[in-house]
Amino acid sequence: MTGAGQEDGADAAASFEPLRPKLMRVAYRMLGSVTDAEDAVQEAFIRWMRADRSVVREPEAFLRRSVTRLCLDQLKSARRRRETYVGPWLPDPVVAEEQEDDVTLPLMLALERLSPLERAAFLLHDVFGLAFEEVAATIQRDPSTCRQLAARARTHVREERPRFQVEKQRGLELAEAFFNASRSGDMKALSSMLAADVSIHSDGGGKRPAATRPIIGYEAVMRVHRVLANLFRKSASKLVRTAFVNGLPGFITLESDGELQTTALDIEDGKIAAIYVVRNPDKLRHLH
Repeated sequence: MTGAGQEDGADAAASFEPLRPKLMRVAYRMLGSVTDAEDAVQEAFIRWMRADRSVVREPEAFLRRSVTRLCLDQLKSARRRRETYVGPWLPDPVVAEEQEDDVTLPLMLALERLSPLERAAFLLHDVFGLAFEEVAATIQRDPSTCRQLAARARTHVREERPRFQVEKQRGLELAEAFFNASRSGDMKALSSMLAADVSIHSDGGGKRPAATRPIIGYEAVMRVHRVLANLFRKSASKLVRTAFVNGLPGFITLESDGELQTTALDIEDGKIAAIYVVRNPDKLRHLH
């Protein structure tokens, strides 16, 4: 590309790049996969390069529509892949220093139960604050249909909206205390942190050892951690850092096999109600 073509490409990039983080937020929350979200955003950029940008009054709206429609197409194949996924499926971990509470990990799992259009209507209206007229233009349905889609979605996900906002420092302290107790085998300290109906959800994707179904209840979770404590004594698990993982307090570790792992803790009334562990290396590449 030379001359006018280079200038045209530079203009397209200059107007697109400031919007990339917002578009990634939409795509990731639609898909639950960092790689798939990056692909959708990059495809939107290619379409932006080819578009007649002189007639686009609102680039952000145009690009958001492009990304959302690409994600709707992507969700059809993603659903097929998840039907054959080995063990529990968890979204790719997004790690941040600050707590983002608009879409936490439990809510992302609830979104998986929605149809692609319900998911889009809920995210665009309830999370990103778009008017239903804009939602309608984006997903190519009339506004009344979009209202119904969002209302149905709201009913499904109501229980998973963040209810117990843990103070940032307290959340990270609990995460570090959980790491120390679980790795050192301090079962007394560990037991004091867990809720009666605590659960473990571990995603190995068939590529690393992980439970193939959720482990539910205090006694079952304690049994698992007694076994794990023996393993950790022989093969160290190193804390890389505490952070927020998909909006929940958690941490990144380097495990004895040389692979990273993320752990996120859903904390309710000061107790750990759910433990989410991502071990699938395909979902952790972006953290290296």
